[in-house]
Amino acid sequence: MSGESPALDATAIVSVFNRRGVRYVVVGALAAIAQQAPIAPTRGIDFTPEQSPENLRRLSAALGELNARIRTDSLEGGVPFDHHAASLGRAEVWNLVSPHGEFDLTFRPSGFEGGFGDLMARAHRVVVEGAEVCVADLDDVIRSTEAAGRPEDLRVLPALYRHRRSRRAVEPHSE
Repeated sequence: MSGESPALDATAIVSVFNRRGVRYVVVGALAAIAQQAPIAPTRGIDFTPEQSPENLRRLSAALGELNARIRTDSLEGGVPFDHHAASLGRAEVWNLVSPHGEFDLTFRPSGFEGGFGDLMARAHRVVVEGAEVCVADLDDVIRSTEAAGRPEDLRVLPALYRHRRSRRAVEPHSE
């Protein structure tokens, strides 16, 4: 964008989603960080929302409350857009900005063609800064990161692998 994006206040964004009853899974770096992965936070938070018509209506209401706009390099503060439920479901990805920072809606993250349903099956509910958040399982974050294959993703994979190994080393074994 032409100016600096607002600092990320992920808790504010999540709180609006929660208050509006949006069903989602947080994916990406912040999902890994919520599970104590030692990686640097990114500029935004990534969500995979459920695509049911009712959830898309709730998501639209949340986007209105957040004053969400399409993120662009050409216009500081983003571009207003029509985010009614039907239009939200027509795109695979929405790159957005609000006064609370940047966030993306990704209906089918890399490695998860089933989107929300695939991720929700193993997701975890955690409390981060007082807000309950549904986050993708660390194995699913790693799978998506591998599938995306972007240079910035590949750089964090060794830390994610080490974190997964250290977690498994301390988990009780069920037999």
